[in-house]
Amino acid sequence: MTAVHTPPDTRSGFTLGPPRRRRDASDAVIATRRVAGTTTKYVSLVIGVLFTLIPLSVVFIASFKTPQEFGQTGPFAPPSNWFNLENYVTAFEKGGMVEGFINTTIVLVFSLVGTIAIGTMAAYALDRFSFRGKKLVVALFLIATLIPGVTSQVATFQIINGLGLYDNMAALVLLFMGTDIISIYIFIQFMQSIPVSLDEAAMIDGANRWTIYWRVILPLLKPAIATVVIIKGIAIYNEFYMPFLYLPSHEMISTSLFRFKGPFGAHWEIIAAGTILVIIPTLVAFVALQRFIYRGLTAGAVK
Repeated sequence: MTAVHTPPDTRSGFTLGPPRRRRDASDAVIATRRVAGTTTKYVSLVIGVLFTLIPLSVVFIASFKTPQEFGQTGPFAPPSNWFNLENYVTAFEKGGMVEGFINTTIVLVFSLVGTIAIGTMAAYALDRFSFRGKKLVVALFLIATLIPGVTSQVATFQIINGLGLYDNMAALVLLFMGTDIISIYIFIQFMQSIPVSLDEAAMIDGANRWTIYWRVILPLLKPAIATVVIIKGIAIYNEFYMPFLYLPSHEMISTSLFRFKGPFGAHWEIIAAGTILVIIPTLVAFVALQRFIYRGLTAGAVK
């Protein structure tokens, strides 16, 4: 009788000889790559945290030092008294931070309301309407983001001065409202995920375009609005150049500490204390609302 050779059954997942060794080697390579990727990820995160926390820790330590300690000790040397709040009191009282907080709040509220109104309406028109020159308008928005803002400061200052708004908070409100093209793109990106069938259903019920925008589209844009409010609000809160240039006789929170900088030096320990006072509201707002940032940035990324 002739022996019948039957090939090994590989359907059960068991193989003999070299194939098993090759599989073990590939599994080891995959495991090594996975460990290397995880290690690289956490190392990069630790480096990023260090780059963020080291400057803040230096400022925090300096805010409790006396002028003599600040000039004679190193940046990481602890102060002799951690309960020395004299720098904070001086920064708050003599730095005009109360007026700065009030003026910043006024500018912030009006700027955010105008940004949301203009941004959502522009996004609604660009996404839902078809008109001649639509691609040109979108391209102009993109081109405007590529132009450095410093190149147009002379023309902008002449316009503000010609309108009689120099040294007026209305100038800052107009500038913050009219230079936020990124918010329009955030609204457009999110609006593209809203089905057009909602607009059509509302039109069948007799709603006009304004009703659709106000009753249907705007409530659905809450995640994007929250994202824009946080990002734009932090940018306005931290802005120094425009308040310093267009609002010289009024204190803003970003310019109130500038009074401690003189021609013969600066009181850096007081500036450090004021910086901590300025950082606290931003830090609290970001920690409390950070989930809205991530949700708003990713909610409109896919349809």
